[in-house]
Amino acid sequence: MTVTVTDQATRPAVVSIHDVPANRRRGGDIRTLLSPATVGAKSGFLGTLTLAPGEIVTEHWHPYSEEFLYCVSGSVTARLDGEHTTLPAEHGLLIPIGMRHRIVNEGGETAFLVFHLSPLAPRPDLGHVDTEPLPQS
Repeated sequence: MTVTVTDQATRPAVVSIHDVPANRRRGGDIRTLLSPATVGAKSGFLGTLTLAPGEIVTEHWHPYSEEFLYCVSGSVTARLDGEHTTLPAEHGLLIPIGMRHRIVNEGGETAFLVFHLSPLAPRPDLGHVDTEPLPQS
């Protein structure tokens, strides 16, 4: 189902992972399903991250939002302000506001995660601060 502007914030909305394009700007396959742009959300956004073995999400931080990560399958390593933390399947991780983080799939299977960020930044362009470029293949 594709949500139209007239649907936004007036009723519950269901969005499939297949309804939104992949964003690969920071690495991996990031899909934002529920957001101000897709469904008129007012307090945060939710999406998925798929990382093949060896893929990364480059380091960045959020000046206004906490990030909640839940690893559905596979396993990833999160570098949080320089410290490494393993996030295996069926585990969640809270990344506090302002904490630099980078996600790496060092395992042999594809990792699938769900993320939520809240509260929203005052403007979308203020939501992320990138601290490293995406490596060139």
